[in-house]
Amino acid sequence: MEDFRKIGQKLSNWGRWGADDRLGTLNHLTPERLKAAAQLVKTGKLFELGLAISSNGIQPPGGPRNNPVHLMSITDLDKLSPDAVYTDDYIFMPLQSVTQWDGLAHAGYDGMFYNGVPADTVTTMNGSTVLSIHQIAQKGIAGRGVLLDIAALNGVDRLARGHAIHPAELEAAEARQGVKVGPGDILLVRTGWIREFLVDKSPTSYWNGEPGLDLSCAQWLYDREVASVCSDNWGVEVRNPEIPGGLPLHSVAIRDMGMTLGEIFDLEALAQDCAADNVWEFLFTAPPLKVIGGVGTPITPLAMK
Repeated sequence: MEDFRKIGQKLSNWGRWGADDRLGTLNHLTPERLKAAAQLVKTGKLFELGLAISSNGIQPPGGPRNNPVHLMSITDLDKLSPDAVYTDDYIFMPLQSVTQWDGLAHAGYDGMFYNGVPADTVTTMNGSTVLSIHQIAQKGIAGRGVLLDIAALNGVDRLARGHAIHPAELEAAEARQGVKVGPGDILLVRTGWIREFLVDKSPTSYWNGEPGLDLSCAQWLYDREVASVCSDNWGVEVRNPEIPGGLPLHSVAIRDMGMTLGEIFDLEALAQDCAADNVWEFLFTAPPLKVIGGVGTPITPLAMK
């Protein structure tokens, strides 16, 4: 496989939208494209694509992230008022422990993040001081979503662990579904891998490798001017637990191309509906939380048809 650094250098968007750009490929989400995407809402059907925030969530025991912790701070037992009931609560959670966006300070290499931002701009006290995810939140993420069902293309409910999706499969899914991914689109890739958790109830299996995009898809995404990629797996790209190594597509997409990635999506109901009416495009929106210094954010993504 070609070294990911060479690929990243070839596909680099550094300076494309200015030396101080903090949005990367989300610059492809223009007002004109958003207006066109809004016209895709025909039936009023809405699909929520995120996992529930729960202490019984998708994070396995002993992993680097814990599941959300929900606590009550006020209940009726506190009797704040003699004639009314008030309750209040709060939550503690890793920002990337459920359905989430990877920000542009989430992954890099050789001491650099997107657009030449030094890795040491992320600090323990202040988080990401330059590529904070709140800047993406101010832009917003909304546009034409396109679902490519690679599991259905292969005639299975989920792809096998370690299945690498190449551009030819993306284009085969386009041909099968009668849709084409274009500039400013938010690509949703269904592998079916989320069923390891939703159906089999096994967070451990879900995190033990995954099917996903091969590094060769980076050129395809660059050429198509895709704004963002989301998937129902945990890392967008393929991971085989038997083969050591990092996440090369993360390195190229986030660090070099400036692409925000969406992970741990539930695409099952949306895929069923798209197969039923053969409409694979929709208005997609997934606003990040305005977390100052954040490198990721939980989201509640919506697809509207």
